Parts: sequence; structure tokens; C-alpha cells
Amino acid sequence: GYGVGLVGLVAIKVLAPGYYASLDIRTPVKIAIAVLVITQCFNLLLVPLLQHAALTLSIALGAMVNAGWLLVGLIRRGSYRPRPGWALYGLRVAGATLLMSAFLWWAGAHVDWVGGLRGWARAGWLAAAVAGAAVLYFGALLASGLKLRAMLRR
Repeated sequence: GYGVGLVGLVAIKVLAPGYYASLDIRTPVKIAIAVLVITQCFNLLLVPLLQHAALTLSIALGAMVNAGWLLVGLIRRGSYRPRPGWALYGLRVAGATLLMSAFLWWAGAHVDWVGGLRGWARAGWLAAAVAGAAVLYFGALLASGLKLRAMLRR
């Protein structure tokens, strides 16, 4: 639920001050009210299918819509211009994230986390899954041509 929209929830906190800096308080509030209505529509559509899990998913989707709307507004008014290369960077990160997610999904399906493992064995498998996911993620970033050392120097 909330994990899906964490990027959106954080992005709202980053993007809204872009409006406040130019003394525009109304636009983020108008967007928030519209997104509140959209979130309730998501609830109406998703709750019959997903029960209580739909509530967090609706909030997450609403946060993504809100952040996207704020970003598009800042770009249209010229307050924000992404530097060249951001789209490629986003694709690289998205690809590495999908690969890592697929690995963790596979690990979740092939290890009996609840019934079959006890104590330290469970902790060991969990540590191995997290370490494997990290190696896969950063390996995919390196394989895609991302210069991790250059990013750390910034």
C-alpha cells in the first residue's frame, strides 16, 4: 500500500515549496482538493475488489497523481527545468528497481518464511535475500552505464 506511494508522498513535500517560493499558495491547495476527490474515486473503484488494502493503495495512487500534477505545473510555468539526462537516469533506476523487485518476489515465493524456518535460519535467509537484492540492484545500475562514483562525489 503505502510503499507504492512513498515516492509521491515525499515528492509532494519537495515540489509544493516550489509554488510557495513564488508566493503561490492557492495552486497546491487546489491540486490537493482535486486529488482528494480523485482518491475517493479510487476508493469507490478499488475497495470492492481489494477490501481494506485498497485504502492504502488509493492514498498511494493519489499521492502519485498529486506529485505528478505539481511537477507538470512547475515545468509548465518555467519554475523547474530538468537537466539533460534525467530521463535516462530515471529509466536506469526503474530498470534496476524492476529487476530487484522481481528477485525479491521470487525469493518471497520460494522460501517458506513463516512455517519452515526458525530463528537464525530465517534471519540468515532474509539477510541473503536483502544482500542479493542490493547486489542485483547496484550491478544493474553499473551494467546500464551509471557512474556510481561520480554520483557519490556530488
